[in-house]
Amino acid sequence: MAKKILIADDEQEIIDLLEIALKSANYDVVSVTHGAQIPELIQKEKPDLLILDVLLPGIDGYSLQLQFSQQEQTRNIPVIIITALPAAKTLFEKFQQVKLFLSKPFDTSELLVKVEEILGE
Repeated sequence: MAKKILIADDEQEIIDLLEIALKSANYDVVSVTHGAQIPELIQKEKPDLLILDVLLPGIDGYSLQLQFSQQEQTRNIPVIIITALPAAKTLFEKFQQVKLFLSKPFDTSELLVKVEEILGE
C-alpha cells in the first residue's frame, strides 16, 4: 500500500508541483490550501507524512506544528516545512518531528530523496 502524504500550502502552483513529483514516485497525495482544514483532514486521511507551509490562511504552520507536537494522534507524523521565509527555520528547530526545512524555491528531486528517507523506502 502506498504511503500517504498531506500537502498544506496556500499556493496552488506549489501543490501542483508537489503532487506531480510525489504521485510519479507512487505516493498517495492529499492537499489543502487552508490551515484550518488540516486537523480534520489529518484525522480523516491519516497521512504518513505532512508537507507544511509556514504561511497559511486560517492558521499558520507554526501554530499547527505546535498543536501537532502536543497531541498524541499527531505527534509522531513526520513533517517537512516549506516556506518563502527562511528565517522561520529557527522556530521549527525545537520540534523533533520536523525532519526537513526547505526554502522556496526548492529542488523537487532533493525533496523526493528526503521523503523516501523519512518514510523508510
